[in-house]
Amino acid sequence: MDLKSLIRDIPDFPKPGILFRDITTLLRDPEGLRFTIDSLTEKCAQFSPDYIVGMESRGFIFGAPLAYKLGAGFIPVRKRGKLPAAVHAIEYELEYGMDRLEVHQDALLPGSRVLIVDDLMATGGTASATAELVQQTGCTLVGFGFIIELRDLNGRQRLPDAPIVTLVEY
Repeated sequence: MDLKSLIRDIPDFPKPGILFRDITTLLRDPEGLRFTIDSLTEKCAQFSPDYIVGMESRGFIFGAPLAYKLGAGFIPVRKRGKLPAAVHAIEYELEYGMDRLEVHQDALLPGSRVLIVDDLMATGGTASATAELVQQTGCTLVGFGFIIELRDLNGRQRLPDAPIVTLVEY
């Protein structure tokens, strides 16, 4: 299946000069969504993760069904102040400022195998910060899974040395 045909391009969003890759058109297509989850499952099964970590919010969309299919647990990584219990946190740099990600301190068992999943890798900042959170928990990062990779933004260079799976590259 040609996933690119299900991903809509929106020029000048969220600001002029940016070409936004919109996955809502992929999500609304039952066959495309099924193919995406099945393909990600097939490519990520080799990592044998104990947990899938998905970042707010689109990482939840793909991470939870992937965890189900792989027989793993799903752990949400959230923005500041969204989790009710004690958290590990990391501040990281965005293009125009700072942001913060958090995960519950008791979410991951030390020594567990963790696969980080998100819809898109651009500059790699969010995925890199999430990898640092995983390391704070004493877990082993076994890889990354992305639906889309924007190769020209060189996000891979910011990520720790771990296998990277992508389904679509631009």
